[in-house]
Amino acid sequence: MKFIDLFAGLGGFHVGLSKLGHTCVFASEKNSELAELYSKNFGIECIGDIRKVESQEIPEHDILCAGFPCQPFSKAGSQLGLKDERGELFYEIARILDYHRPRFIFLENVANLKRHDQGNTWDTIEAELRALGYHHLRTKIISPHQFGIPQIRDRIFIIGSREKDDLESFSFPEGETMISTHVETILDTTIDEYDLLLPRQLECIEIWQEFIDVIPKRIPLPSFPIWAMEFGATYPYEELAPHKYTNAYLRQFDGAFGKPLRGKTKQDILSGLPSYAKTDKAKFPRWKKTFIRQNREWYQLVKPFIDHLLPTIQSFPNSWQKFEWNCKGEERDLYKLILQFRASGLRTKRPQHAPSLVASTLTQLPIIGWELRYMTKNEAAKLQSLECIELPDSKASAFKALGNAVNADLVRMIAEKLWINEAVKV
Repeated sequence: MKFIDLFAGLGGFHVGLSKLGHTCVFASEKNSELAELYSKNFGIECIGDIRKVESQEIPEHDILCAGFPCQPFSKAGSQLGLKDERGELFYEIARILDYHRPRFIFLENVANLKRHDQGNTWDTIEAELRALGYHHLRTKIISPHQFGIPQIRDRIFIIGSREKDDLESFSFPEGETMISTHVETILDTTIDEYDLLLPRQLECIEIWQEFIDVIPKRIPLPSFPIWAMEFGATYPYEELAPHKYTNAYLRQFDGAFGKPLRGKTKQDILSGLPSYAKTDKAKFPRWKKTFIRQNREWYQLVKPFIDHLLPTIQSFPNSWQKFEWNCKGEERDLYKLILQFRASGLRTKRPQHAPSLVASTLTQLPIIGWELRYMTKNEAAKLQSLECIELPDSKASAFKALGNAVNADLVRMIAEKLWINEAVKV
C-alpha cells in the first residue's frame, strides 16, 4: 500500500512500514536538517512545512501516517494542547484527510494525549476524525519495553479506518507488562571513545552512593523524590507560601538544610529557602506540600546516619541536591543502574529499562552507571529501532531527533497485525 509520512522526523513510520513492503509516496518535515537526512536515508524528497503544501499537491495514498508534535499534550511544559501553534498542526492532518480520504490513518503521540485537559482534547480530535468519516478508531498505549526493547516510552497509537470491516478483526500487539531485557544488549562495543562524565558529576554520584550505603537496609529508600534541602528545614508551607508571611514570623524558622532565618532581611530569608519555595504564588500546590512533608518526616528516620553528608550535598547545584530512587527492590548500587541528571534530581532507572529519550537537553542523556559514561547516539537509535539509518552529525541534533521519533519496531508490529499477510487488498 501507499503511505504518506507527515512530521516525519527520522522516519520511524517509514522504516517500520517499508519493512513490510509498503511504499512511501510523500514525506514532510519542517526541520530542514532532518528533511535533507530523510531524503538521503530513503531516496525520496522530503518536503518542508506541511502548512505550505496544498492538499492537491500530495499524491493519492492508502495510509496517512503522522507522529504529530507531542509537546503541547505532554505533562511537561505549558500543556496548551490544540491552542498551541504546534498542537494546531493536527488540523493539517484533518485538512489532508478531508481532501484525500485515505483508507487508513496511523497516528502516534504522547500517552497523555487522551488525558490532556481532562479528556477534552481527545474528544475534539476524535470528533474531528469521525466528522471526516473515520468512525472506526482504535487506540492503545504501548511502550517498547513490552516487546524486549530496553526503553520505557509510553506512547499512544491511533488506528482509524473509514470501513468497519478493516478493523473488525484487528487487535494491537500484546506485549508483556515487563520484560527483563538488559540495556547491555544495545551497548556499542565497537568504539573506544565515549563521552565520559565530568569530575563534579562523578563526585555527585559518589556522595549519593555513600548516602544510600549508610542508610540501614531496614529503612526502605522512599519512592518519592528525596529533597535534601528539606532536611532540617522548618519554614511554614502548609497554609501559605513563605513570602506571604512577615519577616518577624519567618525569623522563627529554619530554611534549606536547617539554616536559621533569624536576624535576616526578607530578601535574605527568601534566599535561604529551597529554590522551589521562592514562588510568588500564595500557596504551594498539593503535590509540593506532600513532597515537603514526606521529606521532613523521612529525615527524622535517617538523620543520625546521613547528617555528616549534607554539607557535601549542599555544595552541589540545586538539582543535584535531589535524588530519585526508581529502583525499588534493586541492589543499592548506582554503579549497576542507568542514571540521569535531571532538573528533578539524580534519577535512577533499572538496567533493564532505559528512560524515555527526551528531546530537550543533552544534560538529561542516559548514563551507563557501570561504565560511567553517556549513552551514544547509535545506542539511543537502537532504543528507537532506528539503527539502520544515518543520524544527524551532532550529538545534540541526533538525540533531539531520537527523542521525537516514532519507534520503528512498534510501527511494524502494529502494521503486521493490521495488514497481516496482506489480507487487506486495495
